[in-house]
Amino acid sequence: MSCILPRLLIVFAAVLTLASPVRAEDATAETVEKVVYHADFADPRRFSAMLTNINNMVNEYQQTLKDYDVRIVFVSYGIRFVTADPLQGTPFAEDAALKTRRKELLDRVKGLRDTHGVKLELCEITREAARLDPEKILSGVVRVPSGVVRLAELQHQGFAYLKIQ
Repeated sequence: MSCILPRLLIVFAAVLTLASPVRAEDATAETVEKVVYHADFADPRRFSAMLTNINNMVNEYQQTLKDYDVRIVFVSYGIRFVTADPLQGTPFAEDAALKTRRKELLDRVKGLRDTHGVKLELCEITREAARLDPEKILSGVVRVPSGVVRLAELQHQGFAYLKIQ
């Protein structure tokens, strides 16, 4: 009898393990590195540093064979980095520093989007404030109703929040 009881417990534990469903979102949450960058500043040098950090991050994830979901949410002055429009007459108007680097920065953003699958999201409140025609936004940028609400949503979904200072 003493030999049967431990065997029954082992069988019972095995049945419980098999009967416990694994939720798909639990498995995904553990295997996907999720990061959101907040771009709400005007400085092209700062934005360049952010793009370098993102590139380094996704290269590391790719080299270590990790799945990832990296996003940039553009709010306020960040709109300057997803359009070639000079945004004249708006608080976000192009300055000399941006004019000099705009093409390079747009090319780098496109590279992150196309090569590394980085997702780009733009605050619709900002776009409307800038009166920017949606056709003038870089292709592949998803418009979200509110950038700050989107940042909060992503954090609640397990995204790490990063902002370059």
